[in-house]
Amino acid sequence: MHIQGMAAIITGGGSGLGAATARHLASAGAKVAVLDINMDQARGVAAEIGGIALECDVTSDLSAEAAIGQARTAHGPARISVCCAGISESRRMVDRNGPAPLAHHQRLVDVHLVGTYNICRLAAADMAACEPLPDTGERGVLINTASIAGFDGPAGAITYDAVKAAIAAMSLPMARELSRHAIRVMAIAPGIFKTPMAAGLRQDYIDEMTQAIPFPKRFGEPAEYARMVETILTTPMLNGETIRIDGGLRMT
Repeated sequence: MHIQGMAAIITGGGSGLGAATARHLASAGAKVAVLDINMDQARGVAAEIGGIALECDVTSDLSAEAAIGQARTAHGPARISVCCAGISESRRMVDRNGPAPLAHHQRLVDVHLVGTYNICRLAAADMAACEPLPDTGERGVLINTASIAGFDGPAGAITYDAVKAAIAAMSLPMARELSRHAIRVMAIAPGIFKTPMAAGLRQDYIDEMTQAIPFPKRFGEPAEYARMVETILTTPMLNGETIRIDGGLRMT
């Protein structure tokens, strides 16, 4: 897919991986809609890149439908969808105070798993109604954000591990189902990246994780995630898979 002139929607586009992706795709000529629940951040990124900022709660069908509808009115149906919306609220299932509140588990499931599915179903419906692109025959690409935590299962983050594993697990069956519409589906599984989520980590954990990365011994840059998005978009044979981008880190 040639990115120039394509309409793109990016959830969680106001910060972190989403903001980096919005900047990168806009620089490549895409018409970018920045979807976020934090409108101050979304407006800032949109103003910087010449895109539009739209309020979107990915856990809500009505909110997501409204945001994608507004993006469609402004830019036309999106050929590119990148789901980066997420929260980092990991906690132990049982601690000194007893079992974790069930609401904590439900919140992570809603934002990461339900939210990703919600955006994909709506974006895919718009893509399916588009004409195939003349160069590749595809109609669109869905890119979702998993995590290496979904494969490595670090303790103290059971729900986060589970929802990220589920996002990776959706890639192949979603790609198979949407193949009749010529829509590709991929997921990216980042390691530890310099995002607002990572800012809340303890320094001793940061040091431990950095030393555990084979090479390069540093946190990932959001721009590296964005470049992986571009690689997926421009490589038609990438479909139904999850790509780790982690410097070889395996979490303990």
